[in-house]
Amino acid sequence: MLEFENKVALITGASTGIGKATAKAFGAQGAKVVVADVNLELGQATANEISDNGGEACFIACDVTQEDQVIALVKGTVEKYGRLDIAFNNAGIEIENNKIEHCETSVFDKVIDVNVKGVWLCMKHQIPVMLESGNGGSIVNTASVAGLFAAPKMAAYSASKHAVVGLTKSVAVEYGRKGIRVNAVCPAVIETEMVRRSAEKDPKRFEITKSMHPIGRVGQAEEVAEAVLYLSSKATFTTGLALPVDGGFTAQ
Repeated sequence: MLEFENKVALITGASTGIGKATAKAFGAQGAKVVVADVNLELGQATANEISDNGGEACFIACDVTQEDQVIALVKGTVEKYGRLDIAFNNAGIEIENNKIEHCETSVFDKVIDVNVKGVWLCMKHQIPVMLESGNGGSIVNTASVAGLFAAPKMAAYSASKHAVVGLTKSVAVEYGRKGIRVNAVCPAVIETEMVRRSAEKDPKRFEITKSMHPIGRVGQAEEVAEAVLYLSSKATFTTGLALPVDGGFTAQ
């Protein structure tokens, strides 16, 4: 029996990177996967890839900052598959690279809107469905090592990820006795398309970035996915945890 057979997993920000790798990993382990993203073309491509590899998946477009769209996403999940067992709230943005005095207020607002409000809205509407089923559930939110430590020139992003950790801990305590576990993953630098573009543009800086990780390299999206799957299944006595997936970055 596959690890997530007969389970339904909803992943936001699933068109690329960590979200896509996690959606594929759930699909490979038998879950019915709901792929959610603002990018229609890439989101549908992720769902198609899961289906082409023998899994079951559908795509639902969703901007997590819009409550009506989050409601429709959760409703669509239940209409399609009858339940919701696992949610990976991964949608997020990282768009600043400047000291706070030079950061535009509009950038701060957008980062907080997606990274904090988006996670809050998703949990707000995912939890009632999990409670109604009576089977509990697992929620994993994407934070960051920037939610555990400082991130110079990324103050708004760091603040947003600290907030995700706080949301995760608070909601875990609120719903622990109801059988809903809530955890977060805190990745360091992960090799995504954005990181690869940055490495091509500035190879020297990328080498410095790699050296910041005691393991000697940046992470892979699939490695974060494995952590999400662990928190969603085998970690049955774990809730309220902000788990670093960071090659030893926070240990130093």
